[in-house]
Amino acid sequence: MRLSAMGDVAMTVPVLRAFVNQYPEVKITVVSRPFFKPFFEGIPNLSFFAFDEKVRHKGSLGLFRLFQDLKALKIDAFADLHNVLRSKVVRTLFVVSGKKIASVDKGREEKKALTRPENKIFKPLTTMFERHVKVFEELGFSINLANPIFPQKAILDSEILNIIGNSHQKLIGIAPFAQYDSKVYPMDLMQEVIDILALDQNNTILLFGGGKKEVEVLNTLSSGKENVINMAGKIKFQQELQLISNLNVMLSMDSGNAHIAAMLGVKVITLWGATHPYAGFSPFNQPLTNALVSDRNLYPKLPTSVYGNKKVEGYDDVMRTITVQEVVSKINSELN
Repeated sequence: MRLSAMGDVAMTVPVLRAFVNQYPEVKITVVSRPFFKPFFEGIPNLSFFAFDEKVRHKGSLGLFRLFQDLKALKIDAFADLHNVLRSKVVRTLFVVSGKKIASVDKGREEKKALTRPENKIFKPLTTMFERHVKVFEELGFSINLANPIFPQKAILDSEILNIIGNSHQKLIGIAPFAQYDSKVYPMDLMQEVIDILALDQNNTILLFGGGKKEVEVLNTLSSGKENVINMAGKIKFQQELQLISNLNVMLSMDSGNAHIAAMLGVKVITLWGATHPYAGFSPFNQPLTNALVSDRNLYPKLPTSVYGNKKVEGYDDVMRTITVQEVVSKINSELN
């Protein structure tokens, strides 16, 4: 069970792919929101159970119905990869029914030590992927994440090809948004990155986002450049996943798009502001050198937050210490 958020759900995918490959005799049932079902399509021995937040599984009675629905599937063990109130209720019901359970340890105290302004303990923490592995180990299944398996690149349909063109250009994805402003690269600098990349006519730059405000920003970023295409609102989510699987590289903030690209086996470059990859949320199977971080010499309190939801006075411009040339050079090195 993992209900949200998008990036966190995507981070379960590489672990589950490894699980079903190493334990082909075991059936996995993923409990999550209906929107995330495409993440898990094509994974053998895995079925998806849609959590109905608004009707059937709403409230305390709804959680009991969820337990009954899952019990009817003859579940033998319950892996709580969320560890929030809802999942705690469901796993408790499984314990009472005599089933084995395990839940993820989010390492809250370690994360507090990493992000506190004084007496900071600045060191890499256990990754979320390793934390998920530990949950399955408690249930008796040791998982090896080395030599990961990724899905093949999707065959792009005519609707996508009509938008991006049916060429053999290098596809660069850019997802310039995040849930919190403290994780977003300044748009004037992002415009410079895009302008430089667009000078190479062998590149096609695809911009990802959603919502009216983001679409407007992406339209500005892509304006006047034939090889820069705003994909927001033009294709369905399933098609977006297919397109991302075909990217040569994805440039993303510390956000869900980074984890989606990584779960599909795409090279990912991430930009970090208030947060830091040491907190354990670096995209799967990506080298630490692909995580471009803000300057801690100039801003020693970094990271100031695990999720980017805390504002610190004087730290609004930390991401300006990540230079445009640094970003462009990293993208070009991955393309080559």
